[in-house]
Amino acid sequence: MDPALRELVWQRANGACEYCRLPQDLDVFPFQIDHIIAEKHHGPTTSENLCVSCFHCNVHKGSNIAGLDPVDGRIVRLFDPRIDIWREHFAWAGAEIIGLTSVARATIDVLGINLPERRDHRRLLMEAGSFRT
Repeated sequence: MDPALRELVWQRANGACEYCRLPQDLDVFPFQIDHIIAEKHHGPTTSENLCVSCFHCNVHKGSNIAGLDPVDGRIVRLFDPRIDIWREHFAWAGAEIIGLTSVARATIDVLGINLPERRDHRRLLMEAGSFRT
């Protein structure tokens, strides 16, 4: 990936994971540039298919492009930070991220966004005044 493209992706993300919204400076693990549609599924290395992802979201997402909506069991695509608007799909309930749509619910499930340790991490950061939603 060329340096100009890498810089564009990082600047656009404003230093935060584009899935769970955790800022890079509040996490010990380095964030990564994620192919929204994985290369193995023929996703291109273009600005329209790249986003910044925290280590935890990226590891859980892997090459997945879809998941099951835990409410109705349907297979749906995952959240795409380039075409979807975060606040239209997700909402905050304290340190928990709530899925407002089937896309969001599947994304939360596949990416493990509300696993207890991740929710507790956000809660501690919020209590310390470091992380605001």
